Amino acid sequence: MAISLTSSAATRVRSYLEKRGSGVGLRLGVRKSGCNGWAYTIDYADAVQPSDVVFDQAGVKVIVDTESLDLIDGTEVDFVKDGLNEAFKFRNPNVKGECGCGESFSV
Repeated sequence: MAISLTSSAATRVRSYLEKRGSGVGLRLGVRKSGCNGWAYTIDYADAVQPSDVVFDQAGVKVIVDTESLDLIDGTEVDFVKDGLNEAFKFRNPNVKGECGCGESFSV
């Protein structure tokens, strides 16, 4: 089981954690939502819980709860800039379908 970050995503997370002045890494998960069933959740983590799985990627800890890991195992997280827009993007090999707006997915 693994979650990976591109160099762009790792740089973004490190930079934000430094500016923020606290945090142990990036928390990645899923929640029920949208027309396809699941939506990604992403936040900065201040602590690691006993039920979390931690991946160290390019010097950044990626923290995932065990319930979410089954749905996002193998996912690569990227950080992309397009003009004035910037966002984390997910390449999840488990996805079978996505909604038209890209907000939710099914496995």
